[in-house]
Amino acid sequence: MPRRSPRTTLLLALPSALLLALVATHWSPLLTLDEDIARTTHRWAVSDWGITQVFRLLTDWVWDPVTMRLLCAGVALWLVWRRAAWWTALWLLATCAVAAVVQQAVKAGVGRPRPVWPDPVDSARFAAFPSGHAMTATVVCGLLLWLIREHGVHGPRWYGAVAVALVSVLGVGLTRIWLGVHWFSDVLGGWLFGALVVAGAVLVHGYRSKVRP
Repeated sequence: MPRRSPRTTLLLALPSALLLALVATHWSPLLTLDEDIARTTHRWAVSDWGITQVFRLLTDWVWDPVTMRLLCAGVALWLVWRRAAWWTALWLLATCAVAAVVQQAVKAGVGRPRPVWPDPVDSARFAAFPSGHAMTATVVCGLLLWLIREHGVHGPRWYGAVAVALVSVLGVGLTRIWLGVHWFSDVLGGWLFGALVVAGAVLVHGYRSKVRP
């Protein structure tokens, strides 16, 4: 994993930078795609109130950034208590903090408005790009999957963890688009920036492991 991290980080940085540039310059084909997807999903959200309420519950409580960060904090406490892994626990918490700073900095820099509807089914604050829910879920799930793998989890338990992570990351993105509070490219940006933060964090952890006496 550490050997592949520089290449992975670069491969994730390129599409992240490209998408950021396209959003910041209001690239017309991307805006058209976003609007088409948003109109369709909003129509579904208004007509199927049952699914909309379930998605609101999931996005506000299960996959909310606060919930995700509390999960990371719990894992950090476990690492200290059961493994005495102070460095890894601090690394985990620091990565979540860095992700939050990056997210807010990009939001402030781009200043992209959220979708506006005459009949909204949900509301959200701050700028739209990137999706904080999608980015936080990607960071937390990515870090925890890496830790699980590093601790030697294989077989059914590993595949179960991967399945839960995929459902969480993809699911939270779907809820944000369905509820009309994000464009598709906001969610895509959250996934890309989140994966980039994870790759960078793994790179840092790998270098720390090499120089540790």
